[in-house]
Amino acid sequence: MGKEKIILTGDRPTGRLHIGHFVGSLKRRVELQNSGLYDKIFIFIADAQALTDNIDNPEKVRQNVIEVALDYLACGLDPAKSTIFIQSQIPELCELTFYYMDLVTVSRLQRNPTVKTEIQMRNFETSIPVGFFTYPISQAADITAFKATTVPVGEDQKPMLEQTNEIVRRFNHIYGETLAEPEILLPDNAACLRLPGTDGKAKMSKSLGNCIYLSDSADDIKKRVMSMYTDPGHIRVEDPGKLEGNTVFTYLDAFCRPEHFERYLPDYPNLSELKAHYQRGGLGDMKVKKFLNAIMQEELEPIRNRRKEFEKDIPAIYHMLQEGCLKARETAAATLDEVRKAMKINYFDDIELIEEQAKRFASNK
Repeated sequence: MGKEKIILTGDRPTGRLHIGHFVGSLKRRVELQNSGLYDKIFIFIADAQALTDNIDNPEKVRQNVIEVALDYLACGLDPAKSTIFIQSQIPELCELTFYYMDLVTVSRLQRNPTVKTEIQMRNFETSIPVGFFTYPISQAADITAFKATTVPVGEDQKPMLEQTNEIVRRFNHIYGETLAEPEILLPDNAACLRLPGTDGKAKMSKSLGNCIYLSDSADDIKKRVMSMYTDPGHIRVEDPGKLEGNTVFTYLDAFCRPEHFERYLPDYPNLSELKAHYQRGGLGDMKVKKFLNAIMQEELEPIRNRRKEFEKDIPAIYHMLQEGCLKARETAAATLDEVRKAMKINYFDDIELIEEQAKRFASNK
């Protein structure tokens, strides 16, 4: 029997999930879950990690745990096929993080490009919370606790996974083969690697108000699409238009499928013809935006409707999460047992040790 194939992935509960999350990870997760190629799938809500830079706002994190859980279920993640759990409810992860801290130097953490970027983004340069600074170590604990072999993440998380593998190799080198090295699984659609905000800014963020949320109403979606950033030089319909930096076309790259043309824009056989017409001039932004809106509505309506169904029984969602936590904890505890044994800190399980010490002191008499 080959090694088990195990996926681990998750999200920070700092807000409702938006379409950037959907094309970047959620959609792929559902496909992986339903592919039958994996033995186990663990998906977690990283509330403890969210607290590292929201420590003074626990209510925000607490409120968003349920929002993320609803978005997960609405997108098609299925607790019968995937274990969905809350990070903070698995105390074994803290213990693993604590042990792994001995395997990483401060200068190595400082060199991690993801950490560098995140520190600048949050203006933490002068005073970095230790918990935030060490989150690559905490991520290594999350991944290894569940013996994940595959971690589906965006390109920006590559340094995190490299850090995890360094920790795994160092641990195994010192204590013997105990932990598994995970592999990264990147999105297969280039447009999905990082979907820009509707205003053309690099990142979707709640504070910029440039997100389309999975739970948005049809009117909200339309409003966002119609006000989307295009090519500022494309003033009249007959003007040639640029595709680079044109958010509408970036979204079409991410969402558009051939059958959408038959349904909503039969004058064009495919996306490259539509792009070519826009580039040579004679195609207005409005027409392209209406097409994109039709696609977005089709994609998001079933998700929104499923979410409304799940919202009718919130206690059931908490119960589902609690069951997931129990299951996840069982797995993490088994890994922690192996780690403690390898590190020789399993004093009371080690009968041989006790007997050996008894003999040693008996012979000293």
